[in-house]
Amino acid sequence: MFLSGLYIYPIKSVKGIALTEGKIQTRGLEYDRRWMLIDDDNRFLTQREFPKLATISLSIEQRGLQASLNGEAPLLIPFVPEAVSSVPVQIWNSNCPAALVSAEADRWFSEALDSSVRLVYMPDDTKRLINPVKSDAIVSFADAYPFLLVTEASLEDLNSRLQQRVGMERFRPNFVISGASAFAEDDWQEVSIGGTDFSVAKACSRCVMTTVDQERGVRSGEEPLRTLSSFRRFGNEVRFGQNLIAADEGTPVRVGDQVTIVNCMW
Repeated sequence: MFLSGLYIYPIKSVKGIALTEGKIQTRGLEYDRRWMLIDDDNRFLTQREFPKLATISLSIEQRGLQASLNGEAPLLIPFVPEAVSSVPVQIWNSNCPAALVSAEADRWFSEALDSSVRLVYMPDDTKRLINPVKSDAIVSFADAYPFLLVTEASLEDLNSRLQQRVGMERFRPNFVISGASAFAEDDWQEVSIGGTDFSVAKACSRCVMTTVDQERGVRSGEEPLRTLSSFRRFGNEVRFGQNLIAADEGTPVRVGDQVTIVNCMW
């Protein structure tokens, strides 16, 4: 097995960036979900409310992130806000402090979404615990855990049941694994990617975001969630992919790295 895809999503729910190499940090891959949009009540916003977020492109430049949309003037977002003003933000059941990025960023995203929103950044000194809290592991603005793994075979199995195929981008993984059998990851407990060890924390519960067409930024009906729920429902959850926690940080992972199962349920 090997790592065939590597992705980050610097601004939560905005289009991802494909990488050839990524640095492992305790709260996730470097830059992954360190920024987030909030409403006037300081609550997080995603494609659930604004499917159009999928059409905003990001790139990593020398001085920061660059956001662009439909030929509009791009926005440069510094890696660290120049003037730090802290606000408490809410992500699901988590609450943590975040830094407001800039009035310029707020205007740009508010115009893009035709709604009042603000852009915030997670400083290094913000320690948000994984959700639900089971250890002292921390996470960025991701929904619950630092890393998400999906196998190519699992997506292929799903697509074999759909009338219209969907791409891996619907599931927003960090790691895509080639060479495993479909849903083999359900049994993994520890996995090594390029020499970095990860514990498998919890299967990923899927929601309506999987129904957003990531190219057009609109909901495309009930699929693939309806089909996925027909054979991947476990209690109240529809599961696809596995959440991971890194045992260490600092070591980069690269597309093509060998993937080894360190421990599994069988």
